[in-house]
Amino acid sequence: MRRGTTLFLKGAVILIGMPVLAMCLFLVPEIANYAAELYPNIAMMKYLVFILLYATAIPFYVALYQAFKLLSYIDQNKAFSELSVVALQKIKYCAITISILYMAGMPLLYLMAEADDAPGIIVIGLVLIFASMVIGVFAAVLQKLLQEAIEIKAENDLTV
Repeated sequence: MRRGTTLFLKGAVILIGMPVLAMCLFLVPEIANYAAELYPNIAMMKYLVFILLYATAIPFYVALYQAFKLLSYIDQNKAFSELSVVALQKIKYCAITISILYMAGMPLLYLMAEADDAPGIIVIGLVLIFASMVIGVFAAVLQKLLQEAIEIKAENDLTV
């Protein structure tokens, strides 16, 4: 793969991380305050929203970092190595973690949707869960294919 393509993809990875960082800094506190206003009788509501949203940001950024590392391995002609398999495995685990965290947070989304009479909030939560699971399954398939390609390559190297 040409270096320009991986450079473009590295830039895309960085650009994906910037809006999420902006949302973590500016939008998450607003959402937490709004949830606390909707349910003043639940004292921990604000902190539960903070914990849920910031806890999902951590595996998101770990996955982005692993994607960046994977692109670096491709630049260094180490695409078919155990390092790439490990990076894909970490991306898979991060995607599954994000899905599990949002599944655990669905009751909070339901409470917010019920109080605000906005069922779209639940749909957004379901889309986030589904998208994370799709990324996790895709990373698992790529990991398996890459592992098999490495094994075939090692076998061919031994026969020559």
